[in-house]
Parts: sequence; structure tokens; C-alpha cells
Amino acid sequence: MFQDHRRRFLACMEEGDLALFPGAGLRLRSHDVVYPFRQQSDFWYLTGLREPDALLLLAKGVGDLPAETLFVAAREPEREAWTGPRVGPEGAVSQLGFAAAAPLRGAEARLDQALGRCRRLWYRLGEDARWDRWLLQALPGWRRRTRLEEAGPETLLDPTRALAELRLHKSAAELECMRRAAAITAEAHLLVMARAEPGAGEWELEALLSYTFRRHGADGWAYPPIVASGANACVLHYTACDRRLADGDLVLVDAGAEVAGYAADVTRVFPAGGCFSPPQRELYEIVLEAQRAALAAAAPGLPVDGVHQAAVLVLAQGLRALGVLSRGAEEIVVKQLYRPWFMHNTSHWLGLDVHDAGRYVVGGSSRPLRPGMCLTVEPGLYFSTDDERVPRELRGLGVRIEDDLLITASGNELLTAAVPTHPAAVEEACAAVCPLPPALATEIVHP
Repeated sequence: MFQDHRRRFLACMEEGDLALFPGAGLRLRSHDVVYPFRQQSDFWYLTGLREPDALLLLAKGVGDLPAETLFVAAREPEREAWTGPRVGPEGAVSQLGFAAAAPLRGAEARLDQALGRCRRLWYRLGEDARWDRWLLQALPGWRRRTRLEEAGPETLLDPTRALAELRLHKSAAELECMRRAAAITAEAHLLVMARAEPGAGEWELEALLSYTFRRHGADGWAYPPIVASGANACVLHYTACDRRLADGDLVLVDAGAEVAGYAADVTRVFPAGGCFSPPQRELYEIVLEAQRAALAAAAPGLPVDGVHQAAVLVLAQGLRALGVLSRGAEEIVVKQLYRPWFMHNTSHWLGLDVHDAGRYVVGGSSRPLRPGMCLTVEPGLYFSTDDERVPRELRGLGVRIEDDLLITASGNELLTAAVPTHPAAVEEACAAVCPLPPALATEIVHP
């Protein structure tokens, strides 16, 4: 898969081009403790290397340079006793399938010679300070050699857009990773629905999500899980997870596993007591109807913005039915009067990043959907506790329903269909498994 990605990017390059891609490094968390390592997405897309501190050089028609060279840390047994084995240059060839590899130490001299012979350089400035400094320091030396054959690149190109276009269209191998992430995510959501009884802590459900992801071999979560009970569901990116569920609460869970770097992204809302109250169910069904309309608008050749427009029209009608707004639905949509209660878009691209690479507007118009594109569909309505524009029985309720969608040649495929959305099926899932053990007497106390 990664070899194919390199071939696809090389096809974007012209004769005489070089492309330079630094990998991610370790980041300090506190004192001498680092954050868990996660590779930079574009670098992972091109290499499949899980190690920090590496560099990829791609070449197209630049002398006798190989088409691909991966610079990695050399094997050091004493250091590996602390941090584990590294792949090393030999492993980069034998295990990762690179045509050529070399130690990262001393790479600058080899790069100086290589870049002196290229016509154009693909490199993203502003992301890696170390290689930015090296490149800017090397430029004057190349300029002084302008009368010689090796005078350095004439043009600097940012590879971001080209890579984004490649990443936007998923291959069969990538979709296999995404389907696996979706399946693991589905099991985690079903377990949380079944065990989210009054008295359970949001943090317990968060732990169950993470446990289930890792239990099935996922890398972990694709983004910090959101487990929001009661009015916490009105905070879009709520991550505190420090409240106990109360009887009668709605619980919003937004969580997705990451498999081989590829993300799932699913949101479900369910009643902690097992049954929706009438106001909760009315609100939930409006959001569900909006999602169904959005899913129907997602097909090849149709604009991606059409997915959002289909959802907001239903939400506008729902806001009228709930007594929140009195204007006509079309006016609500045109003037975006729904924005206080639905403040985000209905969709975003999905892939190596949960908000994945790719433009939404091309040539001044909403981008047409094409087979192989993956996106979320996630309408919602959020009524804060102090919003006097909203009927009292709806205040403090937040509902979002989110699924992962693949555009196919004939329409679309719902990757996360295993997690129910029909309110009766949601209530059934809430009663499916035995509850968590009794909650601890202690509470989380923040200083």
C-alpha cells in the first residue's frame, strides 16, 4: 500500500524533481516523559514507518539517484535496550520495501549534493523547524554555484495539495483499514450503550472505549473520546469526562478507533435510563431524519455541500416544529438562523486524519463527490441549559448522530451501519449487556 502511495506521488512529479518529507519527532510531555508517538500523516502515507526522526527523499530523473531513499536512525543495540529495536537502513529495504535507505546521521551532506542537481524541490516549509533551517542555510551555497551545473532548485513547491488529492481517494487497501476501524468502533459503542446506567462515570465509559479499541488491535483512539452526559452534550468537544450519569440523562458518545493510521468517527446519543423521554425522542428523531436526508444526498457527481444543505433543511423544519423558530424553513436555511443550535458542518473528509486532507471547494464550486471518497455525516442540535429561546423541556439536551460514509460508483456505503440509530434499536442496545460493577464511592475532584 505504501509503495503504491509513493508511486502515485512520483507520478505527480516532473523530470528533474526532488521531494523531501521529514517524519515526526518525539514531543516532550513533562520533564523526561514524552507523548505517545504518532507519525506525521503524510509521512506515514508514503512510508508506513512507525519510528520518529526519519526523512524521505523521492527523486524523478535526477542523475543516478534512486527514486526513493529513506533516511532512518541506524541500529544502536545499547540505545535499543531502552527504547526497543529500530528498523535501521537494512530493515527499511527488507521490511518496508524501499529501493534504497541510509542512516539519518550525515544525511545533510548527501542531500546537499542531491538537491544541488535538481530543478524543482517539493518541500513543505513551516512544519519541521530543523529541516527548514537546514534548507534555508543551504540556499546561499547553491546560489553561489549558479555558474556551475549543480546550482540547486529553481522552484520550491508545496506538496500539501498534491498529497491531499491522493489521500482523498481511498484505495482498496486503505478501505480495508477503515472498515476494520469502523467494526472495532461499532463494538465499542454498543458496549458503552449497554453499560451506561445511572451512576456510571463518564470516565468509566471513556475507559471502556479505549480498552475495546486496544483489545482488538487498533492503534488506539483516532481523537480523544467525547463522553458527554446531560448538558455536557451541548459542548461540542467536551473531554473532561468527570461527571456521573444521572437517571433521565441523554448521553452523547463521539469516539472512533484508529487502525494503521486510518480513523473511524462515530457519534451516538442514548438514554442513560434505557428509554427516551417524549421530548428527548422528538429531538432525536428530528436529527435522525436530517441524517437520513443527508445520506440520501451523498452520491457520485453530487456536490459535497449538498449533504449539508439536505440536513439543514430538515433541521430548520424541526426547529419550527419544536417552537424554537417561527420563520419559514427556507428562510431559516438561507439566513442561517439555525446556527445558534447547529454550528458545525454536516460532513468532513475522513481518512488518515479524522478531519482528513482534501479541498471542499474546487473552481469556486462545491466539490463533486467521487467513488473512493470517505466522509462523515453528522447533523446535530444543541440546546444549552440557559437558552430561553428554547422550550424548557428541551434545555440541556444535545443530540448528534454521526456515521462514516464511503462514496461508491452506485451511491454510498455506510461503513458504521452496525451501530443502531433507530430510537427503538438504540433502547434495545442499552438493555443488551449487564451493567458495570457498582461505582466507587469516591468522586473525581479537580484541584
